[in-house]
Amino acid sequence: MEAAAAPAAAVTPRHKVKKQINLFYCAECEELALKVAATSDAIQLQSITWRTFPDGFPNLFINNAHDIRGQHVAFLASFSSPGVIFEQISAIFALPKLFIASFTLVLPFFPTGSFERVEEEGDVATAFTLARVLSMIPKSRGGPTSVVIYDIHALQERFYFGDDVLPCFETGIPLLLQRLSQLPDADNITIAFPDDGAWKRFHKSLVNFPMVVCAKVREGDKRIVRIKEGNPQGRHVVIVDDLVQSGGTLRECQKVLAAHGAAKVSAYVTHAVFPNQSHERFMTANSAGPGDQFAYFWITDSCPQTVKAISQHPPFEVLSLASSIADALQI
Repeated sequence: MEAAAAPAAAVTPRHKVKKQINLFYCAECEELALKVAATSDAIQLQSITWRTFPDGFPNLFINNAHDIRGQHVAFLASFSSPGVIFEQISAIFALPKLFIASFTLVLPFFPTGSFERVEEEGDVATAFTLARVLSMIPKSRGGPTSVVIYDIHALQERFYFGDDVLPCFETGIPLLLQRLSQLPDADNITIAFPDDGAWKRFHKSLVNFPMVVCAKVREGDKRIVRIKEGNPQGRHVVIVDDLVQSGGTLRECQKVLAAHGAAKVSAYVTHAVFPNQSHERFMTANSAGPGDQFAYFWITDSCPQTVKAISQHPPFEVLSLASSIADALQI
């Protein structure tokens, strides 16, 4: 009689071991860096001493430089103005040469992304310029630098980067989807796009919602926002775009959507640039009345200076990229 076969041994699933990341950051990003580190025990914050010489040029010191040899390193950057880019580029170029295992640059907002085209001879596409500068980051012992960017203005800008870096394009849309699911009227949401460009950029991530597409049309010497397709009647309409500057287009969209019967209008942008305090025009306290208000205005913390300026001011609400950045560092 044959002996009974022994039962198969249970297979224990392998859990991917998280990389231990040493995260450096610029001064503007300290609050975001703290949040990123708080989301994962695999991330340890490191510091750089940011000083200047009497002539104003950077005098930098990377702390614990010897201790990070053979380890994974990342840098969280904010290129909020031309004046802060050089000092950060200096640190970014130095870190990979400290015998580290790998290097990741996290630049949540790529600030020149909207200047990506040459429409007439003499135009300078500064998106290409910045991409080429970042493409010159030295290799670490593990190979090319990974560059993590959120909702870059045009996806074709990936081709502006050279072969010596690996651009990784992430999006803040999952944060918006999570927030929308928490709303009491979550089953009455319609997504609106201010133009065809925003529709092309985001509609595939929002296919489960009814949509409205707006467009600017010329009437005499003026360009007027009109609804190109879709119906906002009775809906909570959320305008979605990658960034906001002065906010004029968002304001015009809000007015036309309300005029066509939208029950409420909110907005989401990944990058709230808001130069010259232009965010103030959206504050509930400064609105002309209920028909002039945004119910919610969601932004991320990709622009740290804006977050500090609008914190606790309705209708603004910050959806932090911290968890998403922590996940991206494990790619």
